[in-house]
Amino acid sequence: MRAERSAGAFVFRWHNGNFELLLLKRLNEKHYDLPKGHIEKGETEEQAAKRETLEETGLKVSFIPPFRQAVSYTFHNGKTRVRKSVVYFLAWATNDRVTTSKEHKGYKWCAYKEAVQKVHYKDSVPAVNRAFDYIARAQKMYALNQEYARLPGQVRDWNLSRNFVPGEGPVDAKVMFIGQAPGANEDTQRRPFIGRSGQLLTKVLTDVGIDRSTVYISSVVQFFPPKNRAPTPKEIELCRGFLMRQIDIVRPRVVVFLGNISSQNVIGVGEVRKNHGRIITKNGVHYMLTLHPAAVLRNNHLYATMAADLRNLVGRIKQTL
Repeated sequence: MRAERSAGAFVFRWHNGNFELLLLKRLNEKHYDLPKGHIEKGETEEQAAKRETLEETGLKVSFIPPFRQAVSYTFHNGKTRVRKSVVYFLAWATNDRVTTSKEHKGYKWCAYKEAVQKVHYKDSVPAVNRAFDYIARAQKMYALNQEYARLPGQVRDWNLSRNFVPGEGPVDAKVMFIGQAPGANEDTQRRPFIGRSGQLLTKVLTDVGIDRSTVYISSVVQFFPPKNRAPTPKEIELCRGFLMRQIDIVRPRVVVFLGNISSQNVIGVGEVRKNHGRIITKNGVHYMLTLHPAAVLRNNHLYATMAADLRNLVGRIKQTL
């Protein structure tokens, strides 16, 4: 069996109140397919996906990170059996004026039901399902973040930074981490957990077998409290509704609280030293409390405790959650 590696894209547009996916019809074939092609020497997967999309559709697209979907299937090329591995990215068409390549004889923008019916390889159907679901969630999260970022201008006596630090990660992540609030580095770069605490979080995730790029990371308050003070109860209450809506969009299998403040103000459970590692279920959502990376930085011996909590979480997710 010959192995081939390709990259492509789910290219979407918004039309008549629906998300529509671009499907291409190749010459001498009855079925529709997605823009994709071989990864050439020296190319990254994403570079190949952008090049192939432009060559096959004439569209310059905007990729929506961090979506990545791997699909594998087999087919026959003459007498040779081929195992094809394709990595798809999610893309938004800045316009819908498609110009197909000479390899194609047509195209069609399809809403969800038609796209599922027309995609040829049945192994690709779950990927199409995920792509439609993901882009709908991404749109909701974008709208929510736009609304959240305007909060400082709507509150008198605002005492937090006005720089909104959005959550980061796949909007369909299985695990969501929630911290207290951004720090100075996060405030400057507008990304969560990228300072010393973020570096420790990345390290412990790696050590227990979790790829940081697969989890969603947010905070109870997403504006920096000056001088790294704790957010006040009033500030937490102002932001709490936005956090709960984020959880509703991501719908993670488990929410991990980093430290007392996040867990106390969302589910009413604090005392991290007493309750760390426990799975608590409320309203159908699983929650777990563990140490905040900043506390581990101050007390290195706590690293093993935090790592054990997350390692047990990985095991629980695989077994039951």
